Amino acid sequence: MNKTRPRWIGGTLGSFSIIGIWWLSAVTIFARSSDDGIARTGAIPTPAEVITKFAEDGFEFYWKNASLTLTEAGLGFLFGNLSALGLAAIALVVPKLENLATQIAVITYCIPIVAIGPIIRLVLGAPSEGEPAGAAVALAGLSVFFTTMVGALTGVKSADRASLDVVTVYGGGAWQRLVKVQLLASLPSIFAALRIAAPAAFLGAILGEYVGGPDLGFGPALVNAQQSLEVARVWGLALASGAIAGLAYALFGLLAKVVAPWSKSNLGGA
Repeated sequence: MNKTRPRWIGGTLGSFSIIGIWWLSAVTIFARSSDDGIARTGAIPTPAEVITKFAEDGFEFYWKNASLTLTEAGLGFLFGNLSALGLAAIALVVPKLENLATQIAVITYCIPIVAIGPIIRLVLGAPSEGEPAGAAVALAGLSVFFTTMVGALTGVKSADRASLDVVTVYGGGAWQRLVKVQLLASLPSIFAALRIAAPAAFLGAILGEYVGGPDLGFGPALVNAQQSLEVARVWGLALASGAIAGLAYALFGLLAKVVAPWSKSNLGGA
């Protein structure tokens, strides 16, 4: 009898393989020689150097910066998704506005957020010390708007036609069809969009911090580490950012399993 290999084995082997390639590349291809003839790592530090620098900086350094970036990402995630869901609801209740709403979503997706960041900074102004940067919140919101709105529209349109006809026969209008049938049918697609939007909001907040001017946050920490040539710290911050984004993705995957367990998109797990 064939035994199915546990999925975690493949992931573990893949992770160790990536770390091994990283380490080997750091001490060979990307190594540089110092004046004393000893080969030292250059643009790519070894995993050991990153871990050592992480220990030197301490958990407090990362938490202090991550807490502000998470606040900005959370606010942007909230406002961006509420705006996207609200506009999608209007487009569904008033079908004539669907093309306009879709165009607005496409515009927000096509605008280069790095280019629009300085403009938002000028409009919203610089943040107070320790306060979330308005530019970071705005860019986090823009990063999630298109994904959530498209997911909501796609999910709503997948509603069962027979159920919609039943609501119509009993005198229900567009709003009743949306609340009683289409909203429930759209939950899997909405949560699939939120899984993508969560890490996108965190990335948008970091990009917003580059132009938003806060004193704390992963954005300023990355800039300071680059300017001081702290390569290991840059990699540590980048890996921490990736881990936070991955956790956000997994969190909404778990929520989708709880809220919409019937969704086929949950078969892959979080």
